[in-house]
Amino acid sequence: MNATLSHLRVLDLSRILAGPWATQILADMGAEVIKIERPDQGDDTRSWGPPYVRDQHGHETTEAAYYLSTNRGKKSIAIDITTEAGQKIIYQMVRESDVVVENFKVGSMKKYGLDYETLTKINSRLIYCSITGFGQTGPYANRPGYDFAIQAMGGLMSITGQRDDLPGGGPQKVGVALADVTTGLYATIAILGALANRSETGEGQYIDLALLDVQLAVLANQSMNYLTSGIAPERLGNEHPNIVPYQSFATADDYIILAVGNDSQFQRFCALINESDLADDQRFNTNKQRVHNRDELIPLIEKIMLQKNSEEWLQQLESVKIPCGPINSIDKVFENEQIKHRQMEIEMNHPKAQNLKMVANPIKFSKTPNKYDRPPPLLAEHTNEILKDLLQMNENEIDFLKDTGVVQ
Repeated sequence: MNATLSHLRVLDLSRILAGPWATQILADMGAEVIKIERPDQGDDTRSWGPPYVRDQHGHETTEAAYYLSTNRGKKSIAIDITTEAGQKIIYQMVRESDVVVENFKVGSMKKYGLDYETLTKINSRLIYCSITGFGQTGPYANRPGYDFAIQAMGGLMSITGQRDDLPGGGPQKVGVALADVTTGLYATIAILGALANRSETGEGQYIDLALLDVQLAVLANQSMNYLTSGIAPERLGNEHPNIVPYQSFATADDYIILAVGNDSQFQRFCALINESDLADDQRFNTNKQRVHNRDELIPLIEKIMLQKNSEEWLQQLESVKIPCGPINSIDKVFENEQIKHRQMEIEMNHPKAQNLKMVANPIKFSKTPNKYDRPPPLLAEHTNEILKDLLQMNENEIDFLKDTGVVQ
């Protein structure tokens, strides 16, 4: 059975996270993704460790977990794109491809003759996606953009972390490179949209994606809270700016989250904790009032939640259909019965590690399931295969390119 995108070929000139995240999704959906890397060094994340995967004898390899997390399903070819011979190889590959993804600094691809204007003359159906920190235009266009800086500049850190008036208060970044990951998701969506348009018009197009733009876009209700009120949202720790009670609470032995999303849930919660009067109190009987009066309501709930342990609370809350949950460490997430049922952990055979454990793609297709038949590639693992099978080069031509350092 063919996967959803098995008819497509993608040239992946990106590295680090945002671009590779997008191309890994396309690879999972069946696209042939050719990862074009620098000879000898490859993707920067190959060395971003520890941890590094261990082989069957328990010895540490040179394959970093960071790199492995975002390059499944791809083939690797190492080409020196700064050389004319290397650029000619890319041109040949472009003729046979549907999508190019790159995240070089603004102007770099034009310098190498690999910009959209040049490549679209070779293949007018090409979808070309550029990912940068700040986009191709504007006063910041030439600045380098890294996730940490984007989280700060894009407002995310201003609403993440404990309140300034409490111990530990101050801005915090999210525990994963969220600006990069969400930009990768937007890149995937944009590429699929452009492909859908191409199927109608026969024409490719250029996609300009900026991490800063994406960071602002995914602020969602928080950015609209500002545009609606004119008041910049502040850090609330685990509290919610628009819903109360919707936060973490200490129990007798740990912490849980309580997510009361509407007034009927609040009424059931009050009945469960034997405080039905709270549901009738005009200070708390609607979510609007609870938000206005959170500083009065939350201390009352905090005292009550301390009276039982987490497991007791979770069982009782679930019994009356009140959204709640434990705060799991990542090892406990992988042990969760729902995660296991959904088969979110998969195993792949890797050249340096048998039974490499990876996180599955969360998309579940009913007719065209995702493909997990190719582990993250070693650097230049598929150079010979691509040059021979795709570009029809003979052994002498390939040897010459290797001897002159054009490819690895």
